Amino acid sequence: MGYRTNELGYPTDLLHSRAVVERGNFALLPPQGLVKNMLPNFDDCEMTILATPKLGAEFVDYLCRVLPGGGNKAGFGEKGIETFLYVLDGELMVSDGEKTYDLTTGGYIYVPEDKTLTFENKSQKPTETFLYKKRYQFVEGLKAYTYVGNSNDVEGVDYEDMTDVDFKTLLPSDLDFDMNFHILSFATGGSHGYIETHYQEHGALLLSGEGMYNLDNNWIPVKEGDYIFMGAYNLQACYSVGRNAPLSYLYSKDCNRDVDI
Repeated sequence: MGYRTNELGYPTDLLHSRAVVERGNFALLPPQGLVKNMLPNFDDCEMTILATPKLGAEFVDYLCRVLPGGGNKAGFGEKGIETFLYVLDGELMVSDGEKTYDLTTGGYIYVPEDKTLTFENKSQKPTETFLYKKRYQFVEGLKAYTYVGNSNDVEGVDYEDMTDVDFKTLLPSDLDFDMNFHILSFATGGSHGYIETHYQEHGALLLSGEGMYNLDNNWIPVKEGDYIFMGAYNLQACYSVGRNAPLSYLYSKDCNRDVDI
């Protein structure tokens, strides 16, 4: 085990952290303090586990740095578990067991619950990825399917009629899928139009910029590299304050299903 940011030795100031963890409600996890984990079948991969059921999430998120020659050839996912991989930086060869795809920065693949995701870094540089898994919620007559794309090719739309907030949907918006991934980008001064309150959960990785995020009515500074978990009914909204880049983040959202009781 080691620290993802590779910080060694004593700090030059007091020990402190921007992390905030309210289990079952919300969490902010900055890069500093996150650890690298060794996991079975992830060869030459530096794994960092983010949201899990222990935090209150019904999904699991990871950061995965795939070193040259590394990957997962045994398969990520299992029967009943859907998976998603997004390339943050670099190149990766991925497969759903039937077809193989070459992904570059911004590329992603969704693999349904009856297949497993494999991947390998055949380049000469580390590839940074974001991984997700969740138990698929079955409905008779519906069945998800493999989907591959690149966020750079996805056309954004104005988010709720706000021209300075760009919204991208990465997976098809049909009932076969019980979740989706989106990218929201707020220009400086852009914000949500209201404080959201809903039962859907989110796991969000900040891709760029700086801002203030409202988590259960706590306004918390956030920036590129931070990870946010938002639990069911957690009050949530943000605004962008960065000068050099929009506040942009990749996030998951469960959808298209009734509530199990």
